[in-house]
Amino acid sequence: MIKKAFSVALVGAAFLAPSATAGAAQGWQRVGDGITAGLSGIVVDGRHGDTVDTLAVRDNKKPGENRLVAVAYRPGAAPRVTPVTWRGTLPVDLEAIDAVPGRAHEYVALASDGTAYRIQRENTTVRVLRTFRLPGVSPDGNYEGFSLAAVGHGKIAAVWADRGSSDHPGKLTAAEWNPATNAFGPRDSAKFRAPYPKKDVRQISDVKLSAEGALTVSSTSDPGDDGPFDSALYAAGHLSVGTHGAVRLKVSDTPKRLATFSGHKIEALACLPKSHKGVLGSDDENAGGSITEATFCHP
Repeated sequence: MIKKAFSVALVGAAFLAPSATAGAAQGWQRVGDGITAGLSGIVVDGRHGDTVDTLAVRDNKKPGENRLVAVAYRPGAAPRVTPVTWRGTLPVDLEAIDAVPGRAHEYVALASDGTAYRIQRENTTVRVLRTFRLPGVSPDGNYEGFSLAAVGHGKIAAVWADRGSSDHPGKLTAAEWNPATNAFGPRDSAKFRAPYPKKDVRQISDVKLSAEGALTVSSTSDPGDDGPFDSALYAAGHLSVGTHGAVRLKVSDTPKRLATFSGHKIEALACLPKSHKGVLGSDDENAGGSITEATFCHP
């Protein structure tokens, strides 16, 4: 096992460590070793007391490599990690996942090329209900974030993110999404650039949309498979949906940094229902994957 230094600096928000007060070091828990064990996207699948049940995707590409994993996470305890079998043709490079609002155990998982997989979990397997392309994706894009939320007026909004680089901003795109048809309404887009990290930047490594329209973005530094990695969370802006389904994105040129993390490449954000708390998942390449709890959500 590779041991890595970790610290968290609070910037305008309180992050809670397991069994500790705000401001103490976070207790990251390892979910697997090696380059195939990272978490590239995560969603909450339920909660039992202090234990949070999650479903996470892995950005593996080769036959025989795990694509999905169920992680039962409890602060201060080793996670229970269960591989989930993908029935059918395996996807390549899954980077994000979120729940379909109002439909139990249904999710949309997103591959880096903009291919979306509507899936349903059945215990330790998932089956694909539908495969579709996100509208307007670029062949040169690298899509690392995806989020769904019921945002009022009976509407569900989708947000997806092209990660960008040190030289190019990330790009957030949003549209109304109809779960009955998997169709999207008119789109709106906005660029996002993270003030930190400064080098080897992925401007957007995941995005989370709240029911109130708040956008939270993770940004990372990824210099290679051995790191060192750094990450930050940002209050990036806001989404609104009109009564006729027109989606509008307002993204800040000076986003508020919520927290800074050293030693982990955060690629996965998920929120607990009706709570300010959420979970963070990392893809630390050769150092494997880890999970922790933080306070960054908008209930």
